[in-house]
Amino acid sequence: MFADRAKIIIKSGRGGDGHVSFRREKYVPNGGPDGGDGGRGGNVIFEVDDGLNTLTDFRHRRKFAAEPGEEGGKRNCHGKNGADLILKVPEGTIIKDAASGKIIADMSGDNRRKVILHGGKGGLGNQHFATSTMQAPKYAQPGQEAIEIEVLLELKVIADVGLVGFPNVGKSTFLSRVTNAQPKIANYHFTTLQPNLGVVDMEDGNGFVIADIPGLIEGASEGVGLGHEFLRHIERTKVIIHIVDAAGTEGRDPIADIHAINHELEAYNPELLKKPQVIAANKIDAIYGDENEIIASLRREFEKENIAVYPISAVSGQGVRELLFHVRGLLEKCPKEATIYEQEFDPALGFFKDEPYEITLDSDGAYVVEGPKIEKMLGYTNMDSEKGFLFFQKFLREQGILKELEEMGIQDGDTVRMYDLAFDYYK
Repeated sequence: MFADRAKIIIKSGRGGDGHVSFRREKYVPNGGPDGGDGGRGGNVIFEVDDGLNTLTDFRHRRKFAAEPGEEGGKRNCHGKNGADLILKVPEGTIIKDAASGKIIADMSGDNRRKVILHGGKGGLGNQHFATSTMQAPKYAQPGQEAIEIEVLLELKVIADVGLVGFPNVGKSTFLSRVTNAQPKIANYHFTTLQPNLGVVDMEDGNGFVIADIPGLIEGASEGVGLGHEFLRHIERTKVIIHIVDAAGTEGRDPIADIHAINHELEAYNPELLKKPQVIAANKIDAIYGDENEIIASLRREFEKENIAVYPISAVSGQGVRELLFHVRGLLEKCPKEATIYEQEFDPALGFFKDEPYEITLDSDGAYVVEGPKIEKMLGYTNMDSEKGFLFFQKFLREQGILKELEEMGIQDGDTVRMYDLAFDYYK
């Protein structure tokens, strides 16, 4: 069975604890603290692998974890950082938060590598806590906790054109005729159990990618048959080709079939009906002449909706060239960019949402924001990068911290302190 969905648990590495130790040397009877810092925990990273086309690797294993950081050592030795966990997925994989269904990342286009979970920051050794009044601190900072979430992986095939139609109308035969794909073909319903992709090489070099979307039947959008498993693959396509049996060998009504499939597309996602469509009336090699009542009725029904009808034979190739040039013309009018889904959820924000914090006004007029929520967030964010700082601003806004500062009367130019971080507030 084609694996295009998987639910797994991923966990970043916990930060290593800081170490408590003191110098013990022959001629230094009262040596100071020399406990080293803990290592940073490993990140969980998703990476696109062009050699993969399914999510089968995640079907039989549920839990994936990065390495924790090592504890710091004596003599200021820094603990070893935990190794990152790199998970390979096919292009087009969408990573969602399983609890909310919101998108964490879309592994498509230029997004080839993405850190989904950051490892915990290593704790500071006791050398950092020495002061003029406390010269022998006997405590160190623990490493930050790991982040663990359940994610849903969904593969949405990336193709310019999607082939739809009821089983056994010749989609696989058509795909093998016009591309280098070699799908399994047999005279049985539901022969195709996975989306097959192929590249159409046009004479002028401007080809396109086409996908056979299998298993669409009435009730597919409600989970009937295999259709529900594959409807998501149509979302990224730009043009839809309906393939119908123009010879009536299956005893079906092609007009009713096209309306039924469009109904399933609309029920799944109304936006799908806005895509350009074309009808390929297949199997004309089995009729007398180039036209029959079925093809004539298709023209009467759909050409008034600006949907062209092309009689073709996927077996002999008759009419296929004209159809492909029409499809290419439709593609040229479509946006060039592939459909890429924006991030809707950041695991770090969800991880910190229940942690407490407090805001106080210091004697020098600075607003001091402290608490586990803030301390953890600073540990997981690279404040030296513009992207990291923008993420931190988003965190402050979504957690209601900026709103609370404004309610306390903060003005442009006032100072905000969060542990080692200090900045001027500007709305």
